[in-house]
Amino acid sequence: MSSTATTQTRFEELDRYIDALPDRKGALIQVLHVAQDLFGYLPQDVQMHVARRLNIPAAKVFGVVTFYSFFNTEPRGQFTISVCLGTACFVRGSEDVLKEFEKQLRIGRDQTTADNLITLTTIRCVGACGLAPVVMVNDRVYGRVSAKDVASIIDDCMAQGGK
Repeated sequence: MSSTATTQTRFEELDRYIDALPDRKGALIQVLHVAQDLFGYLPQDVQMHVARRLNIPAAKVFGVVTFYSFFNTEPRGQFTISVCLGTACFVRGSEDVLKEFEKQLRIGRDQTTADNLITLTTIRCVGACGLAPVVMVNDRVYGRVSAKDVASIIDDCMAQGGK
């Protein structure tokens, strides 16, 4: 199936979801989650489509997308590595861990590797301060991470890549 056909199918699936909503008022965040699940991120054309279908201003959609950190306007890698920079993690060396990820992946925070395998981000608190410093890979939590653990975490992602 061509990329255009795949995109059209995703828009059709999104439309079916919106059409099935009992009440569209107040459903923006819910619809954006579904859209992001379908497309992988929320590019401008998807945001505009949601605005038209929900009959709300595009600026409101953009405002919500850019306000909440769980929405992405750029494609993400298969794995999102998130380094916690909350107080407990920072005090215990998470900044050094982040620098090591940047060095080994050759990307900065909020960037994705050229092969679209890994996106590197930072977060403020995971709520696992007793395990500080903490790194999350998608939904998996790594605790007491040091710079020397970075290569192993990347290797885990590489080994699972494409699966």
